[in-house]
Amino acid sequence: MTTTTAARKGSVGSAHTRVEGRDKVTGAARYSGEIPFAGLAHGWFVLSTVARGRIRSVQDAPVLQMPGVLTVLHHRNAPRVDNNYIGLLGMVPDPGVALFQDDRVPHVGWPVALVVAETPEQAREAAEALAVHYETEPHDVAFSAGHPGVYVPDGRMPSVTAKGDLEAELAASAAVVDAEYSTPEEHHNPMEPHAATARWDGGRLEVVDSNQSATWIADDLAKLFSLDRASVRVRSEHVGGAFGAKVLRAHQVAAVMATTALRRPVRVVLTRRQMFSLVGYRSPTIQRVRLGAAADGRLRALQHDGLCLTSTVYEWVEACTVGSRVLYDAEAHHTSNRMVRLDVPSTTWVRAPGEAPGSFALESAIDELAEKCEIDPIELRARNEPERGPVSGLPFAGHRLPDCFREGARRFGWAERDPRPGLQRDGRWLLGTGTAAASFIVLAMPSTAAVTAEADGTFTVRIAAADVGTGARTALTLIAADALEVAPDRVQVRIGDSDFGPAMASGGSMGTRSWGWAIMAAAGELRERLALSPGIPPEGVTVRSDTTEAVRNFPYKERHSYGAQFAEVAVDVTTGEVRVRRMLGIFAAGRIVNPLTARNQFIGGMTWGISMALHEEAVRDQATGGLCNADLAGYHIAAHADVPLIEADWVDDPPEPDDPVGIKGIGEISTVGTAAAIANAVWHATGVRHRNLPIRPDRVLTEGGHV
Repeated sequence: MTTTTAARKGSVGSAHTRVEGRDKVTGAARYSGEIPFAGLAHGWFVLSTVARGRIRSVQDAPVLQMPGVLTVLHHRNAPRVDNNYIGLLGMVPDPGVALFQDDRVPHVGWPVALVVAETPEQAREAAEALAVHYETEPHDVAFSAGHPGVYVPDGRMPSVTAKGDLEAELAASAAVVDAEYSTPEEHHNPMEPHAATARWDGGRLEVVDSNQSATWIADDLAKLFSLDRASVRVRSEHVGGAFGAKVLRAHQVAAVMATTALRRPVRVVLTRRQMFSLVGYRSPTIQRVRLGAAADGRLRALQHDGLCLTSTVYEWVEACTVGSRVLYDAEAHHTSNRMVRLDVPSTTWVRAPGEAPGSFALESAIDELAEKCEIDPIELRARNEPERGPVSGLPFAGHRLPDCFREGARRFGWAERDPRPGLQRDGRWLLGTGTAAASFIVLAMPSTAAVTAEADGTFTVRIAAADVGTGARTALTLIAADALEVAPDRVQVRIGDSDFGPAMASGGSMGTRSWGWAIMAAAGELRERLALSPGIPPEGVTVRSDTTEAVRNFPYKERHSYGAQFAEVAVDVTTGEVRVRRMLGIFAAGRIVNPLTARNQFIGGMTWGISMALHEEAVRDQATGGLCNADLAGYHIAAHADVPLIEADWVDDPPEPDDPVGIKGIGEISTVGTAAAIANAVWHATGVRHRNLPIRPDRVLTEGGHV
């Protein structure tokens, strides 16, 4: 039974419109670039035009004489910062946030100066007039599997895992797949550009920002500028999309530097083009998958090797083999993540990091193996369900992937599918269907929350959560209402303020699970206290929670959300155009807090997967080191006309008895596997395998000869 028909008690599990929805559609909700400040100045970045070298000179004297210009910050006059620290999640900061500290230029688009003026127009004009001279050096932006600089990183997760004799098991296999797959450089492109305003107020630094964690930004700024943590406040109430891009970036640091220099509020807003070099992106990948199976389709060997790139100043691993360490087991099971440093901007989190590109390679290879074994792709996956974590050896805390496939196959009409490719037509269109599995890890991080019983009978929740457009504010309202045993209209949730105390960022599908845990703990203790209290004083009764100890002691198992993706495509035999006609995603993701916004999230992730499969591709110019298509005119994303009927639903996924939350997170899972399902459907339509994304019309016509 799906959760849409299952009986539910309380607010969690029933559909609710967004509590801030009216404010957003009427314009009352103000985003970070819209909030007014008295005496506001505006900063505009000047970015390097060379891919590698040194700054010889910054000719700022003429610019300082231009109308409205207040200052020009660069490596000779900017405040000194200290980026030698450990941030949240145990990670070191990207040196790219330590602006203007020396004359080095590691890539095109590196910030070399910030012009601050009275108006954004004056700042932009002056920035475009600023002359910067460079001493150039040879650069390397060529990403390839044969690059001599390829190495195995020493990251936060094992880069290499291995068990069993791979070559022996491959040699003994009845069917073998050995193929290389690639995905291109991909960018987040949230609807709202990055914007931050910084000011000093009574000896305290305040930053109004658009980010995924007010806590994270405040902590990093305090460490970077050697400030007392209590003297830094970051607010981020409304965020228009993030996807991993809105953590500490150059614009927040630049705004703090400028307000420190001028002692007046300064706002820095990034342009769309600047975002292509300043906020990170998903690394391109080259992946080799080797599978060996017995005649019955059971895997004897699995090898998944991934290669990504990173900048010369920061190491970020696009761990595209992590899904292979969970979904399937084999007697010989080998995975590796390798990388190469190039003269390019730093990479970072992008929605479903690792799993999104990795699932394209793995699930395409599984489909190829099913073809070779002459076994239905869903049945092949069922025969290779692992009993424990293939690499970790840990037990699974629920494993509902088979349920997703059963429900999805029934609703999609998979049983009527002829497995032979290239047979279905609709006029000039060839038709095909495909499927793929999806998984994404379930984690929680320590968070704090404060819940106050007000004298008027309402409750106020304060937590430094972030609603990046997902509906988190509404979900937390429902969680708090149930924990307090009151109606949602008696609960006000305040978020996006670092003064509310430490809390997990919105990312990695961990946000709602982590925040909900803290809110439930505080609400439970508050109810106990109120039961013993004769009444509520005028100032209210407040209880604060901290889940650090509970999260640390929670038993570690293989916890994942799962999904089964189904796609039907039509391929124009004359032009090579691919159209997705329908998609279905069935997911197992624990307790679904708000079905209305959850379905929005699932559909949004699947739309992202369509874009990944057919459109998105950043192209880097080897001569200049810069991007050829750093705007939404050249960097194509799926538009309304590209998005078909998408259905998303879920199967019941009861929580573990010892899980106090039962929420697994849904932000990433629906992107995983989507591109592979589409690619497998294109093969079913045409008989041609596409191992390189995106599946452009020219590739449809040329890879494999013809349609």
